[in-house]
Amino acid sequence: MPIQKDILASTLQILRDKEVDNTFRIIPLLEAVQRTGTIEKVNGGAYVDHPVILTDHSTLTQLSTGYEAINLAVKDPMRTATYNWCDFVAPIVLTKKEELSNKGEQAKVNILQARLKQTMGMVKREVEKQLIRGNSTVLTELQTLNGLDAATGWFEEVAFGSQVNTVGGIAKSGFPLSWQNHVEDGSFAANGLKKMQQLLIDIQQTAPEGDVDIILASPLSYGLYKDELQQLERYVSATEQRNMAGRLGLEFNGAAMYIEPNLGFTGSGGTNKMSMYFLNSKLFTVYFDQDAFFSLEEPDMISGYAAFSQNLLVRMQLATSNLSGHGILVNAET
Repeated sequence: MPIQKDILASTLQILRDKEVDNTFRIIPLLEAVQRTGTIEKVNGGAYVDHPVILTDHSTLTQLSTGYEAINLAVKDPMRTATYNWCDFVAPIVLTKKEELSNKGEQAKVNILQARLKQTMGMVKREVEKQLIRGNSTVLTELQTLNGLDAATGWFEEVAFGSQVNTVGGIAKSGFPLSWQNHVEDGSFAANGLKKMQQLLIDIQQTAPEGDVDIILASPLSYGLYKDELQQLERYVSATEQRNMAGRLGLEFNGAAMYIEPNLGFTGSGGTNKMSMYFLNSKLFTVYFDQDAFFSLEEPDMISGYAAFSQNLLVRMQLATSNLSGHGILVNAET
């Protein structure tokens, strides 16, 4: 007997919940913000408006005698970074021929499960590729951390204070002490550990809250770091690792390090390689529309075809409260 539309919908919904959870577990960046509770579901809107604090509100006045005039010069420290939503959809299809050729409800469920897994895997790869490297040809409206190649990318290889990209509609050049990322450059073999330590020191001095708690590393730079440690290796606890789907995770000064295969790319005219992202997850927010959080639309017959189709719909965006709480290590591939 052909599978009913309501059975199709309920089956996919159960499978979808499991696959969404797995998707977050296997993308280190998304796992970090999920772990820290910085995933926010909002009710639609034309844009994502994210508040940021870029300047001081007032100035200090020292009271030496008690009769000094108080400096009342103040300014509004709040700004709003504005991002377009990134909307995308993927269909999950079951044909009538497949229904009739696979007797029993479980056989049809197995087909749906395989299709959903493949679709979620495709979504995961494209989201991660765009977030990390910015080279997805589909999800071009999703923010990217790669500022070497994208003028709206977050992280540049230019020195702190001299960066020129525009992030969330706010020019980095207008706020050189808060809306710019830190950067270190150099061969890992020469002084990689010193460069990593210097990044943490620089970030700690300017981050408005939190610390670097996740480091994404290219396969080569991760391997060089691991070799450098030798017998001093220290892994994050099993409790902290339980949601990372078995990924190997070294620590550096308390920050969990994870292999990110999309790093190690050459950007900026072929002269620089992006080796590591140093991230403070307290300064990230991943926004989802509550009605498009990997949502499954109602199944329906495809016009002109003997097949059911159910669309997987996503509306999301990545935002940051501050850029000076993050940093990058470039050219640490040797």
